[in-house]
Amino acid sequence: MTTHDAFLPAVVLQRKAVVYVRQSTPQQVQLNLESQRRQYELVEVARRRGFTNIEVIDDDLGRTASGAVERPGFDRLVAALCAGQVGAVLCLEASRLARNGRDWHHLLELCGWWKPASSTSMAFTTRADRTTAYCSA
Repeated sequence: MTTHDAFLPAVVLQRKAVVYVRQSTPQQVQLNLESQRRQYELVEVARRRGFTNIEVIDDDLGRTASGAVERPGFDRLVAALCAGQVGAVLCLEASRLARNGRDWHHLLELCGWWKPASSTSMAFTTRADRTTAYCSA
């Protein structure tokens, strides 16, 4: 049995949830397995929120989010947002998603400009154990 957040409309749950997994350096990928475990556990969080289509994007393991290197996973996430495929983005903490204003502004602008799947807003919820962005109608 799932427990859904009361504020998640059906149109959001019909889209996919994306779990974005990232660690900044190859050393963190090899040595900080607890962080990886906690990030991959967000799949279950999405499932408990009522999502049935959940994609894990972990292409950016070992890549910094400072803006100094390419992040193919982040690019895939942006493309999915633009295509209106995403109902929620889950990451362990906001810094996993972006560490610079340019990337944050890019995400916010896309959700505002492109209005994924007729989305009119994007809400961020932050708890000690995760940050979630919901694109809602």
